Amino acid sequence: MADTPILIAGAGPTGLVLALWLTRLGVKVRIIDKVSEPGTTSRALAVQARTLELYHQVGLDDAAIAGGVKVQNLNLWVKGRRAATVPLSGAGENLTPYSFALVFPQDAHERLLIERLAALGVRVERNTELLRFTQHEHSLTATLRRPDGAEETCEAEYIAGCDGASSVVRAQLGVGFPGGTYTGLFYVADVVGTGAPTNKDLHADIEDADFLLLFPLEGDHHWRLVGTARDLPAGERALTFDDVRGKAMEHLRLDVQKVNWFSTYRVHHRVALRFRDRRAFLLGDAAHIHSPVGGQGMNTGIGDAVNLAWKLAEVLKRRSSETILDSYEPERIAFARRLVATTDRGFVLITSRGGLATLIRTRIVPLVLPQLFRLRAFRELLFRTVSQTQVNYRDSALSEGTAGKVRGGDRLPWVRLDSGRDNFEPLVAVAWQVHVYGEAQSALRDACAEQPIPLHVFTWKTEMQRAGFQRNALYLVRPDGYVGLADAAADAEGLRRYFTAHQITS
Repeated sequence: MADTPILIAGAGPTGLVLALWLTRLGVKVRIIDKVSEPGTTSRALAVQARTLELYHQVGLDDAAIAGGVKVQNLNLWVKGRRAATVPLSGAGENLTPYSFALVFPQDAHERLLIERLAALGVRVERNTELLRFTQHEHSLTATLRRPDGAEETCEAEYIAGCDGASSVVRAQLGVGFPGGTYTGLFYVADVVGTGAPTNKDLHADIEDADFLLLFPLEGDHHWRLVGTARDLPAGERALTFDDVRGKAMEHLRLDVQKVNWFSTYRVHHRVALRFRDRRAFLLGDAAHIHSPVGGQGMNTGIGDAVNLAWKLAEVLKRRSSETILDSYEPERIAFARRLVATTDRGFVLITSRGGLATLIRTRIVPLVLPQLFRLRAFRELLFRTVSQTQVNYRDSALSEGTAGKVRGGDRLPWVRLDSGRDNFEPLVAVAWQVHVYGEAQSALRDACAEQPIPLHVFTWKTEMQRAGFQRNALYLVRPDGYVGLADAAADAEGLRRYFTAHQITS
């Protein structure tokens, strides 16, 4: 094994989460970034419920929640007045422990991840750039440029490209990155202001085709503005907040008293043609980028990181053959493609100009959306989609069987237990485990002991059936909380066959 089993290029949220999970699983990593310090003008704000569930497995959920703001409502503004208010909390109260919308800015998010890694003895090597790498049969050789300008040769078993939209890893592999760039310039600003907007609420101006959102941040009257900068005077000078502040003041009635920082950027929509080439993997923005609709980007990269981390750990700990790594690309690329297509349609609708689009935004949406939110089924569907708790790997080679409404590849449904506990508690082991809701057969207990694999038996409750479980069925749960095998018969031999077929020793 190389001195550095995993070389991680890029220390944004994706790379940091990958490093954190691998370290938690006992795998040595080296994480580098060519910039001198973490970002301070981040665009990513939303932390979805599925990300918090994954963070719970490594003890990070409470800190993320404490550093962010739970958003209570979405307010839609038209012509300087509040046209509608839509409640955001509670829609997923029977689906997840985190049934709320959380705003936790990427810059603060990164600092938290860096602190946790440092506590585990891992530090980000700043001003260190990946120049090139060469893959061999059992390892790879990477050339790095150190802070002093000297070049260094680094041996690793695998490399993870978490190095953003201009990924050196992707370019080195020659992987295509088809897609396009949305017209117009976008901006993000960190401001302090007072006025009509209510703290702990999300505000959206839907008056015209210019995208404008106001997010609450930790601290009184502290806001993050995200919007488009269109129809501005032509010129070579860099834009400032003064060029765009009019809409925030007039449309959202926000009196901006201080601007902490301001940045502009362009939005792309692309998915790499491949996420893996032998010992090299692409994750996060290196693999897929899309519009900010729904706050999905950073969370999707974190999902990539967790998906890959436990599989690499299984291989490096000799608990699985390398074939398990073949499942990373099909599981994550399918979701990335659907997400880009979905957010692209939503973004076009939000930013389209013309009479019909304006009518839909200013008249129909404020009228219809509050009515739809009164329907429980609609609230839950929207929550499942945005929170990423609906993401599944049913078509994966690792997914088998059906028991109740749960199929192999589904995220393990969440259920409350007695005394304030839940069935997600065992997932903190970050290991394969078997769940039975009801009673476990003695043959199954014997098979779990042979493997060996932890068996968790939960006393049956009617809430479990509503969640989708079948009484006394077997659910083999992967280290990332997804179901690998669902077996209504709870057949011990079926469990053995699964591990043998996938060359897993647990």
